[in-house]
Amino acid sequence: MADIEVKEIKLTAKDFATDQDVRWCPGCGDYSILAQVQRTFPDLINIKKENIVWVSGIGCSSRFPYYMDTYGFHGIHGRAPAIATGVKAANPELSVWVATGDGDLLSIGGNHFIHACRKNIDLKVLLFNNKIYGLTKGQYSPTSDKGMKTKTSPYGSIDFPFNPVSLALGSEATFVARTMDRDPKHMQQMIRRAADHKGLALIEILQNCVIFNDGVFDAISDKATKDDMLLYIEHDKPLIFGKNKDKGIKVDNAYPTIININEGSNSINDVLVHNEFDTSAARATILAHLTDHPGFPTPMGIFRQISRPTLDGEMQKQIEDVTVMKGKGDLERVLFSGNTWEVN
Repeated sequence: MADIEVKEIKLTAKDFATDQDVRWCPGCGDYSILAQVQRTFPDLINIKKENIVWVSGIGCSSRFPYYMDTYGFHGIHGRAPAIATGVKAANPELSVWVATGDGDLLSIGGNHFIHACRKNIDLKVLLFNNKIYGLTKGQYSPTSDKGMKTKTSPYGSIDFPFNPVSLALGSEATFVARTMDRDPKHMQQMIRRAADHKGLALIEILQNCVIFNDGVFDAISDKATKDDMLLYIEHDKPLIFGKNKDKGIKVDNAYPTIININEGSNSINDVLVHNEFDTSAARATILAHLTDHPGFPTPMGIFRQISRPTLDGEMQKQIEDVTVMKGKGDLERVLFSGNTWEVN
């Protein structure tokens, strides 16, 4: 038989778009997230389109599988990490992605999320964080700021919010990053980096809800203020920011301060240099909590990524080892062994 020439087809963003009407409110940050995912996925050369699965729970973000021309599963509230874990464990060759919101993942889904991090199942989790319940019309969520007035907290929320990055680091996630809806190029970069990571990867995406929490991220997205309120963290680079790139983060005894590198005895040599591959989560945790201090910038980028065996990989290895040791299993023998009886 003559050799058959196989022509490689270059995928585009349109190949990942469905014919479903996208039903988000006009101006919603979710549109940007969908667009960046669809633009990025054709470049993921190590992942075949037919092996991609999106899993979601409940919420505005959880409509995502309908809009991606891949396999998908729209689950129930908070259970996306558990469902995705089952998909990956049963089909380890698949690339499994989770679309979820701050209410879905961090409230009813919190337990599933921390254990998915702990087990290091090879999932990519995109957390759409708008600090509000959007689909159910504006109740405060686990990430809503203390004092925020909503339909369920008309006199101001008395809850202290979760810090998703800190929660993921504390749960031993092996890849933790943050980006935002209004920085498409940075978001694309974070998606690519997460796709290349082996293990659980969390990307917190700060996303504006134009209806129920509009403007919550204005300080880091408005042209007049964002240079002084955003800190892009990159591996092996000093943590500097500001319109003139003259501000830096200095850490003394685990406590961060802002210095002007051009004033007094200060210099760029005093500024903390970021190490995303640090085996300790200590410095990444300090960065995760920068926003606890008034006037400090919001870090964007990869806080930490480390290498550790994955649950799905260890599971497959154990199955192979036991099969070598005991031989292939016999399901019928298992079912009819032990205490069995016949009913006549």
